[in-house]
Amino acid sequence: MKVKHIILWTLNPELTDEQKQQVKAGIKAGLEGLVGKVPGLLDVTVHIDRRLASSNADVMLDSTLESEEALKGYAQHHEHVAVANTKVRPYTVQRSCLDFEITD
Repeated sequence: MKVKHIILWTLNPELTDEQKQQVKAGIKAGLEGLVGKVPGLLDVTVHIDRRLASSNADVMLDSTLESEEALKGYAQHHEHVAVANTKVRPYTVQRSCLDFEITD
């Protein structure tokens, strides 16, 4: 059974608008670049644009993995950890996660 892994991040409010744009682009490139490198990671889309004023998050990760086991492996994979530690965690102040099974 495939798994959806959805993350919402709020960026540090102390960042300037220009810095936020650079950070969002880095998060998008880093996470979308993991497809083909992390076993079981099927699809990644990082949404950084067209955010409405009603939103209370800045960035959304929408990813699909082969299984719950693949999700566990993704969380610990060295390339994912490197992206998280260099492009995400230093610039975010809040993270929400929703993982759920999907059918084809």
